[in-house]
Amino acid sequence: MASRVKYDIIQRWEGNPILTIEDIPFPCNTVFNAACAKYKGQYILLLRVEDLTGRSVFALARSDDGYHFEVEDEPVMTACVEDSCFKEYERKGIEDPRITEIDGVYYIVYTAVSSYGPLLALAKTEDFEKFERVALISEPENKDGVLFPVKINGKYARLDRPVAGGLANIWISYSDDLITWGNSRCVMTIRDDHWDSWRIGASSQPIKIDGGWIFIYHGVKQTAGGPIYRLGAAVLDEDDPSKVKCRSAIPILSPREYYERVGDVNNVVFSCGALLEEDGKELKIYYGASDTSICVGTANINELMQFCTIGEH
Repeated sequence: MASRVKYDIIQRWEGNPILTIEDIPFPCNTVFNAACAKYKGQYILLLRVEDLTGRSVFALARSDDGYHFEVEDEPVMTACVEDSCFKEYERKGIEDPRITEIDGVYYIVYTAVSSYGPLLALAKTEDFEKFERVALISEPENKDGVLFPVKINGKYARLDRPVAGGLANIWISYSDDLITWGNSRCVMTIRDDHWDSWRIGASSQPIKIDGGWIFIYHGVKQTAGGPIYRLGAAVLDEDDPSKVKCRSAIPILSPREYYERVGDVNNVVFSCGALLEEDGKELKIYYGASDTSICVGTANINELMQFCTIGEH
């Protein structure tokens, strides 16, 4: 086993996977992708779970150590059935949440799915007991939305991944109210000669480090056997996060273990969140494996930086 995983910068926890379908207390098809947060000393995961209808819902899991989680008995968010704008655009489910705390409020950017295509929606909670939808915040086709934890030059900021003309790159947009977004610019593009040559998208919320913002992203390469999803890291400028200071030259995590290579969708490691521990050095990255389970790995911030190429965008 050690010989297979030594090439990855993210170190897998030896007890992976941390959650599978057997850990979900309500009937479902599979569990995959998890947003993460810290709340009152506990680790929180907001899980994307596919129910028996084939639509995704959100479940909540809690842990005291970040490795052993207990999942609540019922979903905490399902596709909206009330008469509102959300109902029409969530008919096919809600997917891939990402959590950012801003001034004590935990904002959740998620994907609303309907026959119109995927678009970004925003919800919030202050206690992980009650969840409130806020607004639909993009047009289709858009995914992989994450908020910055503070305002940038007086504006809220987010990363997202609109698709236009078949191109799937990472963009940044700004807002005064978290609802209406604009002043958009492309931040990172696919690289034709790299492991992220087909699609890229932000995975974790941006995390403040000295001189910039680090975030985890996923990159996809098309092969004869189908797409391969891997993880990378990038650092954005502190004051102007549309500028990339450095970016992974190589993947920081690739699907190598059996549970990452075989599942509902083969050859996938896909993250929706990471947490910087109190020591300011260790990063916990929660990721879905083959759309079938949830796993966790750790990485040292300084080691991640060593594998970034300066000015790569």
